[in-house]
Amino acid sequence: MKKKNTFWQVAWYIGFDVIASVAAWTLFFVYRKRVIEPEKFGYEVPLHFDENFILALIILPVFWVSLYFLTGQYKDIYRKSRLKELGNTFLVSVFGVVVIFFSVILDDWIVDYKSYYRLFYILLVFQFFLTYLPRLILTTRTNHRIQNRVIGFNTILIGNNGKALELYEELKSKKKSAGNVFIGFVPVNPTGHLSLSNHLERLGEISDLHRLVRENNVEEIIIALEGQENKQIGRIISVLEGLPIIVKVIPDMYDILVGRVRMSSIYGTPLIQISEDLMPSWQVNLKRMIDVVFSIIALLFLMPIYLLVAIGVKLSSPGPVLYSHERIGKGGKGFMIYKFRSMYQDAESKGPALSSDDDPRITPFGRFLRKSRLDETPQFFNVLRGDMSLVGPRPERQFYIDQIVEQAPHYVHLQKVKPGITSWGQVKFGYAENVEEMIKRLKYDLIYIANMSLYHDFKVLIYTVLIVLQGRGK
Repeated sequence: MKKKNTFWQVAWYIGFDVIASVAAWTLFFVYRKRVIEPEKFGYEVPLHFDENFILALIILPVFWVSLYFLTGQYKDIYRKSRLKELGNTFLVSVFGVVVIFFSVILDDWIVDYKSYYRLFYILLVFQFFLTYLPRLILTTRTNHRIQNRVIGFNTILIGNNGKALELYEELKSKKKSAGNVFIGFVPVNPTGHLSLSNHLERLGEISDLHRLVRENNVEEIIIALEGQENKQIGRIISVLEGLPIIVKVIPDMYDILVGRVRMSSIYGTPLIQISEDLMPSWQVNLKRMIDVVFSIIALLFLMPIYLLVAIGVKLSSPGPVLYSHERIGKGGKGFMIYKFRSMYQDAESKGPALSSDDDPRITPFGRFLRKSRLDETPQFFNVLRGDMSLVGPRPERQFYIDQIVEQAPHYVHLQKVKPGITSWGQVKFGYAENVEEMIKRLKYDLIYIANMSLYHDFKVLIYTVLIVLQGRGK
C-alpha cells in the first residue's frame, strides 16, 4: 500500500475520532444541563455553552486521539478486524471515560451518588458508539475494497514448485481476495525447472530479498517450501529480520517456528503469521514518547555542559568538536551517529579500529569523556530524529557487522529494533575491544530483545546512570 494512501486512511480515522469526541461531549453536556442539574436544583437550568465547554472541545479531541495512538488504534490501518476493533474501541473508551470522570465529572452538582453512575454510563455510551460506528463503516468499506481486489499488498512468494504453485493458484482463484498482489517469486533452489515462472516473474535469489522489498514496496512475504526444504526456513527468516513486512508460512512449518507464531486464515487458505511485535503497541508508542521527551529535556539541560565539553575537546587536540560516521540501525538502514571527539584527528586514517583501555589514539580529555559517557550524549539528537532510542542494542559499523555475521549469523536479530544510546549488553558487558567481545556481548542484547518491555528499559537506564556516577565507563 502506498504511503500516501495509508496517510489519508489514517487521516479519515483521526478525523472521525475528533468529530466523535466533540459530538459525545456536546451531547453529554446537554444531558447534564437538561437532566442532572434540574434534578439537583428543582428548576430548569439554562443551556449555556460557556468557556469551560469550549476549552473541553479543544482538549478532549487531543486526549482521545493521543489515547488511540498510544494504544495502536491507527496501526495496520488496512488490516483491521471489525470484531477486534469493537473490543479495542470499547476497552479504550472505558479507560478514557474513567480518566475524564475522575478528572472533570467527579465534582458535578448531583442529587445522589446514583447520578454519578448515570453520568459515567451516558458519556461511555455516547463516546463508544459515536467512535465505533464511523470506524465500522470505514473498516467494512476497506475490507470490501481488498476483497474485490481494488486495493492490495505487494507480495513476494518464496518457493519453487509444488506447494508454492498450489498456494498461488488457490489464492488467485478465491472469489474474495486476501489482498495479496503477487509481484513475483524467489526460488529456494534456483536450479531445475521452475513451474512458477509460467505465472510469476522470478525476481532474484534469497540474498536479494532486502533489496527487492525496498525497491518494490513489498508488504508481505509468503513462504511455501517443500518438506525437504524446511531446513532453509531459518536462513530465510534471518535474511528477512528487521524488514517492515508481514511474513507468513504454510502450516506444516509450525513445529519449526513454535513459540514465535500465531495462526491466521486467509479465506479458507490457512497460513501461519510470524509475529514481529516485540512489545504491545501502547508500550511501543509510549517508548517513543519517552525517548522524545527525555531527549529534549536532556539536550536543554546539557547545553551548558556541551559548551564546556566543546572547549575541552578543542584544547585537548586540533580537530573538530564532533565526530560522525555511519552506523547501521533498524532494518539494516544506515544513519549518521554523532559523538564528541575523544580521539586525535585522523585516528582512523588506516581504517576502522576498535578502542581499548590503553588506546594511544584517545586524548587525555577523551578518556574523561568516555569514563563519564559524555562523548555519547550528542546522540540524544539521533534519538529525536528517530534513528535511535534511549535503550537498545548499540549500533555498529557495517565493517564490523560483516565480520560478526560470519561467526554469528543471528546478529541480524538485533536489527529488529532501533539501536540505543545505552543497552543491556553495555551494562552487563561494557565496550567491546574486538569482534570476539562483540559476539560475547551479543547474547545480552538478544536476551533484551526477547524480553523487551518498558520495565526493562527503565532498569537499563538506572544501571547506566549508576555506571556513569561511579565512573565505571571505559
